Amino acid sequence: MPNENVTQFRRRDYVKITIFGFALAALWQSLHTIILPLRLLDFVPEAQKNTYLGWLTFAGLLLAMAVQPIAGAISDRSSFGWGRRRPYILMGGIVALLLIPGIGLAVSYAAIFIVYCLLQVSTNTAQGPYQAFIPELAPENKRGLASGVKALLEILGGVAVIYPIAIFMDRYFAGEGSQWLWLVLGILAVVLLGAMVATVVTVKEPSLTGGKPRASSLATLRQTLIDIRANHVFIWFLVSRLLIFMAFATIQQFMLNFLRDVIGVANPAEATVRFSILAVAGMLVVVYPAGYLSDRIGRKPINIIAGLLGVVGIAIILLSQDYNSILLAAGAIGLALGTFNSTNWALATDFVPAGEEARYLGIANMATAGGAALARLVGIGIDFFNNQSPGLGYKFMLLVCLVYFIAGSALILKIKRRD
Repeated sequence: MPNENVTQFRRRDYVKITIFGFALAALWQSLHTIILPLRLLDFVPEAQKNTYLGWLTFAGLLLAMAVQPIAGAISDRSSFGWGRRRPYILMGGIVALLLIPGIGLAVSYAAIFIVYCLLQVSTNTAQGPYQAFIPELAPENKRGLASGVKALLEILGGVAVIYPIAIFMDRYFAGEGSQWLWLVLGILAVVLLGAMVATVVTVKEPSLTGGKPRASSLATLRQTLIDIRANHVFIWFLVSRLLIFMAFATIQQFMLNFLRDVIGVANPAEATVRFSILAVAGMLVVVYPAGYLSDRIGRKPINIIAGLLGVVGIAIILLSQDYNSILLAAGAIGLALGTFNSTNWALATDFVPAGEEARYLGIANMATAGGAALARLVGIGIDFFNNQSPGLGYKFMLLVCLVYFIAGSALILKIKRRD
């Protein structure tokens, strides 16, 4: 039965229930694309930078896979007077704010490894419950649009601060002082704080007389795995989402090093941002209409189109490795990512049973985090093949992405909507 929050859903409510995603995107896009690839060069050998970066982010994203569904399931069973979701958003956000300075304080690879992993735990403690807002508060016939708004704000979050951050990190990388790094971290902390406060203050969750019986984290994880195995259609959905996100995450994580090593750009952070800006332009063109159309013609056709657009983008980079061609490819990849983010999340909400929103969307986002985690292991192959022949490792990376896009798109054909 729809609650009164759903029946009174207004335009501004789309923003209220998705603004926290803006901050999370700003944080992780900046860290993964710009900050960590350059910060790690303070601690690791140049020839092994992709390997160390891969292991770091792989470990953190594995934690994200475990934490999100557990935090979501615990919030499903909570009965706080001011909601099931907002207490976890507040707690996770505050801990993340305390951890962000650790990126600047770290004096070794081990230290930054620990800080990064703890940051993944804290933000995913907030993100798991936060993701329940769309199926819980938005009308069923508006979830595609709400997912489009969510994707749009995540796109804007990813690009809103990344250009100044890239300029400041290029100055830090050039040896102009640690104040540039601290300025970057301060910007991210302010964005996260603002979005967290806005969410906690403005979102109105439905009144509850009590939560579901609490379960231990181990029991919750065990039940989650049982539920996944019992739903074959959902497994196809998860594997498809995993593969597509492996492709996107590989490009995101290693593009800076690709531009630096293969293209030979002078300012790799700024060049990476130009790539990101064109990708964002592509995303902005399609994210809203993709969500809108998915409510009318179905999720699957548009998801398949997204995967094929990704194939086009990777093929352009493979066939012509000059910077202008790469920027053209960025636009195609942006079209693919915007379409996929908007419609695939709407597809995920179609599988969500009432009362289990956070846990099931936490499971769905296991594929996101899992794809991002597994993508990082490509860094080992990049360094291995580069040591055999300069640039060979990056060709390997692009071919792997091509396979991910094709396989992920094909698996979408196996997905049938839950009745």
